Parts: sequence; C-alpha cells; structure tokens
Amino acid sequence: MLDALRRGAGTWIAKLFIALLILSFGIWGITGFFQGYGQNTAATVGDTEVTLLDFERTYRQDLNRLSQQFGRPLTPAEGAAFGIPQQSLGKLIAEAAMNDAAENLKLGVTDERLATIIQSDPAFQGPGGRYDRNRLQQVLRANGYSEDEYVLQRRNIAERSQLAEGIAGGMKAPVSYLEALHTYQQETRTAEYLLVTPEHIGEIEDPSDEVLSAYFEENKADFHAPEYRKIRYIALTPDTLARPEEVAEEDARAEYERRKQDFHEPERRKVRQLSFPSQEAAEEAAAKLQGDATFEDLMAERNLSDSDVTLGVMAKDDFLDEALGEAAFSLAEGQSSGAVEGRFSTVILNVQEIQPEHTQPFEEVKAGIVQDLSKEQAEREILDLLDEVEDARAGGALLDEIGERFSLPVEAPEAFDSSGKSISGGEADLPDAEGLIEGAFDSDIGIENDILQFGERGYLWYDVVEVIPSRERTLDEVRDDVVAAWKQDQLAKRLNDTAAELLAKAEGGTPLEDLATEAGLEVRTATDLQRNAPSEDLGREAISAVFSGPVGTVATAPAADQGRLVLKVTGATVPEFDLSAPEVAAIGDQVSQQLQDTLIGQFVSDQEDKAGVEVNNAAIARIVGLEQN
Repeated sequence: MLDALRRGAGTWIAKLFIALLILSFGIWGITGFFQGYGQNTAATVGDTEVTLLDFERTYRQDLNRLSQQFGRPLTPAEGAAFGIPQQSLGKLIAEAAMNDAAENLKLGVTDERLATIIQSDPAFQGPGGRYDRNRLQQVLRANGYSEDEYVLQRRNIAERSQLAEGIAGGMKAPVSYLEALHTYQQETRTAEYLLVTPEHIGEIEDPSDEVLSAYFEENKADFHAPEYRKIRYIALTPDTLARPEEVAEEDARAEYERRKQDFHEPERRKVRQLSFPSQEAAEEAAAKLQGDATFEDLMAERNLSDSDVTLGVMAKDDFLDEALGEAAFSLAEGQSSGAVEGRFSTVILNVQEIQPEHTQPFEEVKAGIVQDLSKEQAEREILDLLDEVEDARAGGALLDEIGERFSLPVEAPEAFDSSGKSISGGEADLPDAEGLIEGAFDSDIGIENDILQFGERGYLWYDVVEVIPSRERTLDEVRDDVVAAWKQDQLAKRLNDTAAELLAKAEGGTPLEDLATEAGLEVRTATDLQRNAPSEDLGREAISAVFSGPVGTVATAPAADQGRLVLKVTGATVPEFDLSAPEVAAIGDQVSQQLQDTLIGQFVSDQEDKAGVEVNNAAIARIVGLEQN
C-alpha cells in the first residue's frame, strides 16, 4: 500500500527511486555509513534531515518485500547481505537531496493544489470512484503514518516533482538515436556457410608411445587423482527403526478391519452407450432391440465401432450422470436398456461384462499392513531415540557403540571425491542427506560432525574415517583417458586448421561453391538471422561473426554442435524506420525514460556532493539490529 502513498507526482517518483538505486552508497561512499551524527537523525543532506523513523519504516518495508519474494522472514544479517540497509538509506538520501535543492530554490505548492493531488489518488477512492476520507485514514493507519506526516510527505513529493520536471521534463530521445537502435535490433541477415564436421576429419589414429608420453607430461595436472574421503554413518529413519516382526497378529487384523474400505473394490461394469438426437429416435432403436436386433446391429446401422461406444469399466459412482449409472447397474450381463433420458442426451446402454465387488482378504494385504504399522510405531519412537543418540554422541560414544546399543546398522560406503564420484568410478552409493558430501570434505578424521536431516523424518550421523590425498597418477593408470583427451585435442586442432585453410581461400576470393566441391562439403544457407538469436548450425559465436561486418564478410566460428563453420554474409535487410510504429514508439519511451533518469541521477549526485552527506552509524546499526557487527 505504501507504494500508493508515493504516487502523487506521476512517474517522477519511479525516476527518483531508479536514480537513488544507481547512486546509493556508490555516490557518497560506503565509508559514510560509519560516520556518527545526531541522536534522532539517520542522515542529513545539507540542511535536510532523514529521520530515524523514516529510515526504520522504509527499511522494514524493503526487508518485508524481499522476505515475501523468498517466502520466509529474512534475518537482519540476511537483509544486510542483500544490501537492504544501504538501498533503503540511499533512497531516502536521494529524496533528501532533492528536498534540499527544492528548499534552496524556494519551490512550493499551494494547499489547494496539494489537496487536489491527495484527493485524486486512486488509493483513497471509495467504491463509487470518489475521494473517501475514511479510506485515507485506513490506508495511513495500515502503514503507520499520521495524517500530518503524510501531508508533509506529499508536499515534499510535489516539490521534488517540480524540480525533476525542470531538470528533465519532456526530454525525448533523438530520432537519429532511435533509428540507429531500430536498425541494430531489427536487421536480419543471410549467410552461406560450410560446416566442417568430425566425420569430415575422419578417424584419428592412436598416438605413438612417445607422443602420448609427451602429451601426458604436458597435461599431467588434468589427470591427477582427486582427494577422496571415506566415511561411516548411521541413519535413523522410520525404515531402519521399523520392526515388522514385533507387530502382533491381532493388531494387524484390527487395522485391517479399520481400513477394510481401503481394500474393497466395488462392483464394476463394462458399459457401451449409443446416444440419440431425440427421444423418438432412441425409442425407435429400443423397439428394434425388443425384436430380433442386437446392440451390435444398432452400431452397424450407424457405422460405429466398439471404440466409439465403449465407456470403459466403471463403478456406479464413476458415472457423472446419476440416471445413467442407475440404468447401467440395473441390467444383467449382456443385456441392453431401453431409451434412457440422460442429462445431456437420450441413450441406450449395454452391459458387456460385470466384475463383482471384491474385498482383498487379510492374508493378501497383511504384509503391507504390518509394514505400515511398524513404520508408524517407528515414527513415534524416532524423536525419543534421537535425543538418546545425541546424548551418547555428546558423551563420546563412537558410531560402532551407538549402532550396537541402539541396534542401528553402521554403513561404510566406498570412498568418494568432492563431486560424489566413487574411487572405483561412477556415482558413490551415498545416502541422500543434504550437506553430506560438503560436510565430509570440510571435516577431518576424529572430528564430531553435526547431525544431518535425512528425508522427511530421518537423521544421519557420520564420521570421516580416512582421507586419501590427491596424487599424481601414472600414465599406465590413465592411459585410456589420456588417449581419448589427445584425440579430442587433435580433432579440435584439425577442425580449426581445416576451417582456417578454407577461410584463407575464401578471403582470397574463392567462391564457397568451389571450396565445397574441392573439400567434399556442401554449401548451406541460413536466412532471417537476427542478433542474439542462434539458428540451427549457427550458435551465438557464429551469429556474432555474421553481424561483425558488412555484406561480404567472411569468418570462421564454432558450430552450434560439433564442428567448425566457414561462413560468408550474403545479404542484409533492415525494415523501414517508422517513428509512429508501436514498437518504435515503445523503444522511444524507454530510451527517453532512461535519459531522464540519468539526468536526474547526475543532479542528485551533484547536489549530495555540494550539500554534503552525513550518516548516523550507531543509530542505523541499532535499527538494523547489527550493533555487534
């Protein structure tokens, strides 16, 4: 709602906010944030004060707004990390700089004009669209403003608006600038290109031992064995704590009786339906069924297949039309109904098959019930056992002792690296507990680690039991990987060399068609290419190359997939510039706004420099809640 309170001067408020965000502490320096000042003042710009009340109100609103985006309240430390105090104070200082300048220039607004501004604010209009004083007081109370405070604030806004209007009001973007921007954004190009692929290069032979050894020595760091960590852990979850064998037979049977409806399948019927345009047509067809005709005969008369009339296997409650459900479940298997007037049309129903109602016997579902009961019991016990395990850990008990005392298995997965890869290759078989891998690599042998949340209701304790340091591998250990890396490098080199050779010939005037014939490639064409819009074989780098020069430009660039391109710009099209076109007008409004914001920002910066800015560090830190920092 407070945004509505600040709308009194049209778009100039947005301009001021943008200007202050640009300026903020970047204009008058972060050091100013730690200079003490007056007792009840957050900051001053010249003779104009920013009160602590204004700062606290703005800061709380900005912090709450960001909290809503995150879906939870942010702490003062989190707000400070996002720069909320600086942004809030920056806005207020920018406004104070404008207020100070307006005061020095003797700008003002009459009481009559101010009343008109307030009464025309949509935030204060009642259901009939007219000014409602009760609505004004309601909005002010919700935002913690007194009426006097608000009137003073709106007067300042109106005065700042006059100043902003004088600085940048009505400034428009130059037409030549808009034309150049329009050309840049709307120009499309056509290019011909050759695509040199790995298939064109062909199979790369394995390197000799001498070449491979030299390559390995030059790139040995790429083949280092990473550091590995080995852990042991205990997981306390409903599954690990569940004891199905301790669930009594009578308890399982009682649960079965309580949930018997869950195991019950109502009677179901496979039903077919013929719909008719009128009651008369349906009754005429029903009369045929009373004679020698069958439901299939009626289908054949209307050229309908089984898939056209089958509703499927349905319970009585599955019918949206209650009348049809009643009719379908009153028939015997194989029997057809008469004309049934449904909610949407008149139909004839036929029952192909009846599946009797069925309740699964206890023996069929016993295992699932026992498992559910044991997990429910485990969930009730898990928090008590959590406290006992934590007490044991605090007393110095090792994982083996805890596992033995509480009958919990101690797991020892294979050693893994910081990316979660096991020492033997592939993904390590680790429990999906958030922070486990990071925690293991931040910890060390003999250090007690924090408990981790495991799933929705589980917990996990772990110890690092071995650290396997990073080391250099020998060539024999990683020969296959080194060969693959050497081949990949060779492929890239040969692709680049081939493309560079073709480019040199194209730059020398050889047509792409001749180069394609010579190299066994094909000339491809890409049309309607736009800046920053990849297209098929042309990725971002290739698009940049297409727009890097005039028509006739030749260049080489990586292909969007694998390979290398040699391309030539063959055409360029720029739509006619029409200043009255909606898209041009939108660009003009945007650029004009940016120019106006820049001018206002420069004015605010100059005013702050001339008037001087002082900030009450201690009071602001107290409001933000970071005195200790």
